[in-house]
Amino acid sequence: MRYSSEVENPSGATGCVSAAVRELVSENEAPVHNEAPVHSEWDGRLARPRSLSEFPSDRRDAGPTGFLDRDAGPTEFLDRPARPALWVAAVILLVVAAATCATAAEKSPYQPAGAPADPKVPARWNYYRDYAEATRLLEALAAAHPQRAKLASVGKSYGGREMWLLSITNFGKGSDRQKPAFMIAGAIHANEIQGTEVTLYTAWYLLEMYGRSPLVTRLVDARAFYLVPMLSPDSRDAHMYRPNTTSSPRSGQVPVDDDRDGLVDEDGPDDLDGDGQITQMRVRDPNGRWKPHPDFPNLLIPAKDDEPGEYRLLGTEGYDNDGDGRVNEDGDGYYDPNRDWPWQWEPRYVQHGAHRYPLSLPENRAVADFVLKHPNIAGAQSYHNSGGMILRGPGTKDERLDPADLAVYDAIAKKGQEMLPGYKYLETATGLYEVHGGEGDWMFVMRGVFRFTNELWTPLNFFRKPAESGERKEEAERFNKYLLLGDGTVPWKEVDHPQFGRIEVGGMKKNWGRQPPSFLLEEECHRNMAFTLYHADQMPQVRIQSAAAKRLPGGLVEVTAAVVNPKLTPTRAALDVTHHVTPPDLVSLEGKDLKVSLGLWSDSPFFQDAREQKHRPEQVRVPRIPGMGAVYVRWLVRGAGPYTVRVQSVKGGSDRRIARMKDEG
Repeated sequence: MRYSSEVENPSGATGCVSAAVRELVSENEAPVHNEAPVHSEWDGRLARPRSLSEFPSDRRDAGPTGFLDRDAGPTEFLDRPARPALWVAAVILLVVAAATCATAAEKSPYQPAGAPADPKVPARWNYYRDYAEATRLLEALAAAHPQRAKLASVGKSYGGREMWLLSITNFGKGSDRQKPAFMIAGAIHANEIQGTEVTLYTAWYLLEMYGRSPLVTRLVDARAFYLVPMLSPDSRDAHMYRPNTTSSPRSGQVPVDDDRDGLVDEDGPDDLDGDGQITQMRVRDPNGRWKPHPDFPNLLIPAKDDEPGEYRLLGTEGYDNDGDGRVNEDGDGYYDPNRDWPWQWEPRYVQHGAHRYPLSLPENRAVADFVLKHPNIAGAQSYHNSGGMILRGPGTKDERLDPADLAVYDAIAKKGQEMLPGYKYLETATGLYEVHGGEGDWMFVMRGVFRFTNELWTPLNFFRKPAESGERKEEAERFNKYLLLGDGTVPWKEVDHPQFGRIEVGGMKKNWGRQPPSFLLEEECHRNMAFTLYHADQMPQVRIQSAAAKRLPGGLVEVTAAVVNPKLTPTRAALDVTHHVTPPDLVSLEGKDLKVSLGLWSDSPFFQDAREQKHRPEQVRVPRIPGMGAVYVRWLVRGAGPYTVRVQSVKGGSDRRIARMKDEG
């Protein structure tokens, strides 16, 4: 006899039991050669239903025994005549199968490496959420993890939407303001929508992997995370629900008169064929200089110097809405919210995209106010697209980083290049373009925060091989053909245009080009999240490594402490120390009736080149504790003790330790 634990009915343990009993019955009864009803006659055997559908497997239809057919009473099945041995076997099998199925039902799902299969808040990471969906996910995370997540708003957007902030830390182990904090912000340019998804994924991962991953648990216990997934929430929904290109709207929704005609936002793109996409316009023209690609006819390429072209390109879809002879010259905005920050801000005639004055945009002002109130922010990450870059400042060519600060950036970014294949580590000003009034420079220069900007999505992901810049459009078309099955582009079609006559529209959809396709989005989220957590783990974390007291002649006591920072990032950037952005680290000695005669510190445990602090020597102000380094503090005091050493760093946290007399052990 074969016992089967296979569940044929997905309703649970009852289906498993029914399957096992059916096998027992079918293997021990004689064949039935007539169509008599199940209850017509019993001859000492367990009867078999005419079909499996007549054998009930849904426990909702079963009585105490679990063996009800459609006509029999709760115990009629077992009350009928049967061979004793078979009856006993059936009961034993029932008990064994029920226990087996119950155990199977209690098993947790198979866990893949790197993420939970059974999170408290289920979430998919192969699609893009609009503002409302992102809000619901944030609310669900905060509700499911109240001890480690708090949802608040830093302010409202121009359109009245909340600027959501999710604060994550183990609040049972201290306030977020008492810990080194890491800030993550997504999609200051709203069309760069995957920045929001990476930020949301990071929040979800930190909360759902707490208690599962030792690293995540340690980070959430010891650090605070401030996540603002949508820096431009109005334009996020505009990108998703209005006709747009993959690059629009980059601006927010504050109206601006771009063409200085007294009107605002009156001549943006128009969806000529009503497909919800803003693509390109072309017209057949023997004097045009463009021709279809021989392998990818949807792609236009320049004709060779010695050959005629077939088409003239007319720009993105649109009309001359305001009759000024130009098309699409005054759409949403335009200003660039990443040219609105105070450091190195320049007006519009110098920096394209600058708004009226620094922090003139409500969304940026709300975020800046939050940062100013949280000097414990030591690291930050902003997510943009695209191109696969890890960017650091400076954003202007006339500035240079201090070598000590540059070494910190280089060490973290080097690890990032390993974790993000295809990403290049670049200085913004020299590797990309100059940016006046960028958020990144403001965060570092004016707030002392080591911050990166990641340009999400790299062409390496097309076919996992490098592509020269001239080949990338062809690689994108090849990827679209073979992996997206053509879903990334709109075929060219004819339309009537009021200014240009009979033309064609077609080309790349707004959801392709700068944004990862669905099946690669989760990988992009996870890799960038992992780099962010590495950076967060390398924020400063002060610790008192040792503290000891020693009696000296004349009733004096010498107290010596070693204060370490076992992380890459110093407690204060060199630029912070130079410009006094945040206060120095404070190493203090406390005790009852203590009189401190001398306080000094040194980079050497032998106190070579020690520096004395004459004013309030009990509170020694240390300029900074270097990354992977230490400082040593010594006091001469009178008093019986005990002696408590405390260290307090604005960006590096705090610690305390009792200094024991050496002769006391």
